[in-house]
Amino acid sequence: EDLFSPNVNITERQKLEETLDNVLSENEALKTKVRDLQNKLESFQNENEAKKVAFSAGLLESGTGHTGPTNIPKTLVYKKVFSNIGGVSTAPMKGAYYFRFYGTTMAVSLLKNGATQCSLHAWKPVSNGNASNSVVLTLEIASYTSFNGFLIFPLETSESCMSYPVQYVM
Repeated sequence: EDLFSPNVNITERQKLEETLDNVLSENEALKTKVRDLQNKLESFQNENEAKKVAFSAGLLESGTGHTGPTNIPKTLVYKKVFSNIGGVSTAPMKGAYYFRFYGTTMAVSLLKNGATQCSLHAWKPVSNGNASNSVVLTLEIASYTSFNGFLIFPLETSESCMSYPVQYVM
């Protein structure tokens, strides 16, 4: 046999070239899609990294004392900072958040967007009376509360994970 004679007819060659063109075109489209997904992943990772926030604080530097009494609502200023990671507390995503507060001889309310979510009142004339309250709230974009809390689990959203402020004063 002659080694140099063509064994593939022209029709088969055209089909192979067409298939190759299709594969190359699809490969380019997949490369573009992978690049876009890598960019989105990097953006989400950067956003998530930038929003690591945790804090714990007390009203007094040490010992016991009083804040108030007052007849008007008042923003509490925390004087003892146990931990403050990330500065101003903003929730990194839409989700269900847990908030808790407790103390003795007090009346306090937890607010979300200016509306009372839960309250407590404790009066300790002689005994060791204490009070606490907690609530699970869904925070949306631009929601804020008057106490610290933590994310229990994220909620699905079609919106971008911007920031969800959780206000506190230190």
